[in-house]
Amino acid sequence: MGSALPAAAAGFGTCLSLIVSIGAQNAFVLRQGLRRHAVPLVVAICIASDVALIAIGVGGFAGIVSTRPWLMTAAAICGGLFVIGYGLLAARRAFRPGALEVGAQATGSRRRAALTCLGVTWLNPQAHLEAVFIIGSVAAGYGALRWEFGAGALAASCVWFISLGFGARLLAGLFTRPAAWRVLDGAIATIMVTLGTSLLLTA
Repeated sequence: MGSALPAAAAGFGTCLSLIVSIGAQNAFVLRQGLRRHAVPLVVAICIASDVALIAIGVGGFAGIVSTRPWLMTAAAICGGLFVIGYGLLAARRAFRPGALEVGAQATGSRRRAALTCLGVTWLNPQAHLEAVFIIGSVAAGYGALRWEFGAGALAASCVWFISLGFGARLLAGLFTRPAAWRVLDGAIATIMVTLGTSLLLTA
């Protein structure tokens, strides 16, 4: 199906069109970037996770799971509960302005940030659907060039998460006011609870 470059470009565009959306993972990375807390760790986890998920999809795992729908049902239930829990924590932050501080460096547990990032990634069926099923299915159409397609998709993931995590600090001036943090956490809470409820209902 042509040379490797068009296949990689198609993978880049496909992944970017899927990943640039408001979801649990992106909301978490954005908030970490604004707080300047554990950003390299969070970005690295997101990229490493996409390496694994895209490799699984391009390698053909989508065909295996499609014959076992109970796996996606279980993932939707676990992911829905986790995302709702994260949304409730964001709602609590929005109603507790004393906990909403913006500084040069935010304090907190790097371990907690890492575990939360892993949760919003691996317990999120949307991530599995996009990286494993959609990208995997499209990559299959490129035959021998499917891995070049996957490499392009991974490049898009790297560009997006690095930009989101490290570029968020450009908005730091806006978030020197507690009211801005209330709005952000309120929006995150609404998104997370809505997404989690939707996952549970579709399960």
